[in-house]
Amino acid sequence: MVNWNEIDTVLLDMDGTLLDLHFDNLFWMEHLPRRYAEIKGEEHAAARHRLIEQFRAEYGTLNWYSVDYWSQELGLDVRALKEELRHLIVIRPHVEEFLARLHRGPRRVLLVTNAHRKSLDLKMEETGLDRWFDAIVCSHDFGMAKEHPGFWAAMNAVEPFNPERTLLIDDNSAVLESARTYGIRWLLSLLQPDSTREPRHVEDFPAILHFDAIMPELAHIDA
Repeated sequence: MVNWNEIDTVLLDMDGTLLDLHFDNLFWMEHLPRRYAEIKGEEHAAARHRLIEQFRAEYGTLNWYSVDYWSQELGLDVRALKEELRHLIVIRPHVEEFLARLHRGPRRVLLVTNAHRKSLDLKMEETGLDRWFDAIVCSHDFGMAKEHPGFWAAMNAVEPFNPERTLLIDDNSAVLESARTYGIRWLLSLLQPDSTREPRHVEDFPAILHFDAIMPELAHIDA
């Protein structure tokens, strides 16, 4: 599934890959609509239906991921509302051991996320995962989401990598497809991005349940 001898760069998604997607699913589908209805004095079910339709209309775009965009659209402080659920920001199983091994090895490791900087900062504050990366790349800095094939060329111009010797791990099949179009050779998905939901079937890409399935060896590193 992964031949570490042929990989120089590891690109890792955040939500649903390194972090449990339960936080985001619960926030956008339940918590935000409920708090919106409370703050605006609207009926919950109707508000939830309308908001979810608004979310879906922006799916796969930068707006979908933008805290500032939704704060303006909804007239709420979305970053503050995320604070109310920050205790649900959880690292997925075996992630820290996986990152620690990569950190001690020869490969360059980058976090590459569609998350808005305000969400990214919150999650790094809560988890401390930023200490493991050589660089953190936010798609908002490039003006296009990872789903856009042009993102990878723009990123490569700033954080150079050889697509033939690069591994991307991401729970989003549209992102993996755009990376494949660009030429990234090693692509891997996740079977259970949200721990509260059943593992899913991933057709177009190899997938793992947890990172213990692909741990890089430490044989060349002092114990």
